[in-house]
Amino acid sequence: MKNKQVLLKSRPVGEPKESDFAVVKTPIPEPGEGEVCNRTIYLSLDPYMRGRMSDRESYAAPAELGSVMVGSTVSQVIKSQHPNFSVGDFVLGYGGWQSYGVAKGETLRKLDPNQAPISKKR
Repeated sequence: MKNKQVLLKSRPVGEPKESDFAVVKTPIPEPGEGEVCNRTIYLSLDPYMRGRMSDRESYAAPAELGSVMVGSTVSQVIKSQHPNFSVGDFVLGYGGWQSYGVAKGETLRKLDPNQAPISKKR
C-alpha cells in the first residue's frame, strides 16, 4: 500500500488549477515516539485554504511549496506510539491532503464515533 499525497506545486494566480498541484505516491509513514499514523477518512475543504496557497501576509502562515496541502482531517489510527491513542481510534487532526499522515498525539483530538457515526460506505 502507498500513501497518496497532494502537494502544492505552485502558488495559484486567480482560481487554483490542476497544474498548481502534484499528486505523488510515497511509502506510508511510520510514527515515532509520541506519534500516531492515521488513515484519512474525511478531509475538510475550507475557504481559508485559498489564502494559505498564497504567500501574502495573513493571520496564518502560507502553505509551503512542495509540501502536502494543508487541511483538517477525520482519521483512524492505524499505528500508535502514543499512550493515549490505540489502533482503531478515530481522531480529528490536521493531516492535510493525503491518505495517511503522522501526527504528534498532542495535536489530535479523540472522537467518539457513537456521537457522529462514520459512514460504512467506502
